[in-house]
Amino acid sequence: MKKSSFKNQLEKLIQIPPNHTYLLAVSGGADSMTLAFLFQHFRLKFEIAHINYKLRGKDSDSDQDVVQNFCEKNHIKFHLYEVSEEDNKPQNSIQVWARELRYTFFKHVQEKENLEFLVTAHHLNDQLETFIINLSKAAGLSGLSGIPSNDHNILRPLLSFTKDEIYQFAKEHHIEYREDLSNKKNDYLRNKIRNEIVPKLVETNEHFLENFKKSSSYLNQTKEFVQKQIVEIEKQLTTFNEDHIILSKNKLIQESDFVKFEILRKYGFTHEKEIVKIFSAASGSSFFSKDFQLTIHREQLIIINTNKETEIRNEYMLIENNDVSQNQMTINLENIMEEIEEINTIFEWDFDAEKLQFPLRLRRQHNGDEFYPSGFSGKKKVSKFFRDEKLSILARQKIWILTDSSNSILGIIPLRQDRRKARNEETNRILKIFNKK
Repeated sequence: MKKSSFKNQLEKLIQIPPNHTYLLAVSGGADSMTLAFLFQHFRLKFEIAHINYKLRGKDSDSDQDVVQNFCEKNHIKFHLYEVSEEDNKPQNSIQVWARELRYTFFKHVQEKENLEFLVTAHHLNDQLETFIINLSKAAGLSGLSGIPSNDHNILRPLLSFTKDEIYQFAKEHHIEYREDLSNKKNDYLRNKIRNEIVPKLVETNEHFLENFKKSSSYLNQTKEFVQKQIVEIEKQLTTFNEDHIILSKNKLIQESDFVKFEILRKYGFTHEKEIVKIFSAASGSSFFSKDFQLTIHREQLIIINTNKETEIRNEYMLIENNDVSQNQMTINLENIMEEIEEINTIFEWDFDAEKLQFPLRLRRQHNGDEFYPSGFSGKKKVSKFFRDEKLSILARQKIWILTDSSNSILGIIPLRQDRRKARNEETNRILKIFNKK
């Protein structure tokens, strides 16, 4: 490992490195202290962040001292997060908890200090360990491609260098660092792979890590090629809307399981059994990931971002009091009706105002809603009415239902009026509700 080779790797990740700002995640180990040394050597504009997890007593404090002393000596801004009881350290899954905690802290510092890139010290041995872990999980091409060198402004310029190369570089340049002795324990899967499996693999071939680096590069090139093909396939079966995405179920089901997985995983659906259920589920079924809702509608998969803010209201006060001073009062719903899509919005209904219980409201459909549609005998469930009208799932979610103060349905706007309180020959006072473009 040479200084020039590191500089070349960084320039591959980002053009003109001196023109940018960086936050370095530095633990105090040989890899991250070497990273800090190199950034200092090339006079890049950077700050350093360190987390003291308080997991190893005095050793944790000594790690902090090494990093903090380096920053003070070289006049580098130092950001420290000390874990406390308020952080609710779990009994299990400490690695997952620690990762989430540190990346939340790093993001906070970046936003506060206006630093463009986060830089971590992952190296080639980390890449191999990740490959083996993902191989055991059947993670697919993306997982086998390993840790990306540039991922959403997270840079990893040491990924091409082995752990031994970094240790040798640190020794040659008298870089002070701390050895985390807990890494020698096999308490976690990664440590077991690091301490037992990787050494045996390296023993099989003196060029093992070098060959793995080439294989990893080939896998990444393959992934890039495949992703371009996936994008082209997705274009052929996707319709994008302002507030939802529609995938053709008929077209997608004809693709390989790999293509299905690659397209649906973008929306958080990554479990094989769940993907199988999506294609066998009945129309109207819904599936949920962290950020998305996928609903089956006939031969379509309708995907909505559940975190996206929406301006659609769930209830609207139409008129508060029965203040019909004359024999007739009219209400034009033209502006309100702009929120309804996919249906003809022109209608005109007359009600017997003396039968109405005010206030009148517009609301969305509730489970179990029933009404007495004009032109039919008897009553009907609103959900069945929607099915009979062949309304899409999205259209149903945006329909307004007109009710009075007793929550009695007066009509499904603009499709059908309820006949019970409609105008008849004996009506004296009329309330007209209409929408005309």
